[in-house]
Parts: sequence; structure tokens; C-alpha cells
Amino acid sequence: MSGKTGLRQAIVVMGVSGSGKTTMGQALALAHGLDFVDGDDLHPAANVAKMHAGTPLDDADRAPWLDAVAHVLADRVAHPVGVVVACSALKRIYRDRLRAGAPGCRFLYLALAPEIAAGRVGHRPGHFMPTSLVANQFATLEVPGLDEADVVKIDASLPIAAIVAAFG
Repeated sequence: MSGKTGLRQAIVVMGVSGSGKTTMGQALALAHGLDFVDGDDLHPAANVAKMHAGTPLDDADRAPWLDAVAHVLADRVAHPVGVVVACSALKRIYRDRLRAGAPGCRFLYLALAPEIAAGRVGHRPGHFMPTSLVANQFATLEVPGLDEADVVKIDASLPIAAIVAAFG
């Protein structure tokens, strides 16, 4: 048996930096009896260094990272019940790449205002993502469209329990 639904689940908690992907991903994984993996831990060292220096990643930088995220989502050996991965998945092409690598994955999009995201990022000690890159995250973000039926959009300022309940 897999997860609380009886089926193996692969869930991406997506959104800009500061939207609460890690916190929400951990809560969702716990609620569904799934493993949790923070996508930040899957970045190549070069990506981390680039972001730490305040340089935004481009599509070429993100490609191997997205492939690593898709591998985790699809890995039935390491995560037989399922897995929740925190991953920004800002552009449609990124989400499509994850869908191709992990068919059947679903997305929880944590929507948040730019000023709230910047405030949250500014209060995270020791994280490699500087506040200066939050504006770039919003510039890169392609809000999931209605045609992306596997995406559930939820206000990231809601209480964690409310988000877990709304996602299902």
C-alpha cells in the first residue's frame, strides 16, 4: 500500500523562494505518509555558488537540477510509497520536464505576494538564496494555467493545516 490514497504519490511543492516550499513539503509528506526531499539539496554545487553570489540561474543551469528532481519523483525503489519534493518549478517548461521524467506527478503551487516572499527570505539565516534574487524569481515565474490540471494553487499565507487540508 502506498501513501494514504493507496496509490504511490509524487508531489512537487512549487513556488518562489520564501513561499514555504520546505515547511509545506514536510507537512504534506507527514500528512500523507510520504518521504520528503528538499530540491535545494539536489542543486549542483555550481548552482549553489552562483545563487549565493547573487547571480540568477538560467535554463541551462536548471536543466540538470530538474532532471535530478524528476529522478527523485520517479524513484520507486528509494521512495516506494511516494515522495514530496520542494522545487520552485517556476516555468511551464520546468514543470513539463518534471512531468516527462515523473509521469503522474502533481503540483502544489504556493502563491505569495512579492513583499511577503522577500521578507521571509530576509529572515532565513544561512540559506544560499539572497533576498536580492526574489524579484528575479517573480520575473521568471509563469503562474500555472488552467490547462495544468495537475496543479493546485493555494495561498501560501494560509496556516499549514489549512493548506494540507485544501490540497487533499
